Amino acid sequence: MSRLLYTLVATTLVVAPGLTWAASPPGAASCLGCHTVAAEGGPVPALGSFTAEQMVTAMQAFRSGSRPATVMNRIAKGFSDEEIKAIADWYARSKSK
Repeated sequence: MSRLLYTLVATTLVVAPGLTWAASPPGAASCLGCHTVAAEGGPVPALGSFTAEQMVTAMQAFRSGSRPATVMNRIAKGFSDEEIKAIADWYARSKSK
């Protein structure tokens, strides 16, 4: 009986994260190459410290060049307004879980 329990727990730990990322909008996973969701104090701001509206505003400013950046201006140019909003909304929902 305990072997079955261990197998179920192990399967859940392996499969569940994949299901979460599968439900993410295109492009959302790429943010984690530099940003964390919850950890603070790193060289790059944590996504969990922003509201969806703040993320959208920042991404649009990076894309237009009105907010200085070393990398984010180039990354933001690859996303449409709809994609930016979907990613921002998804991260805002994810941080509350």
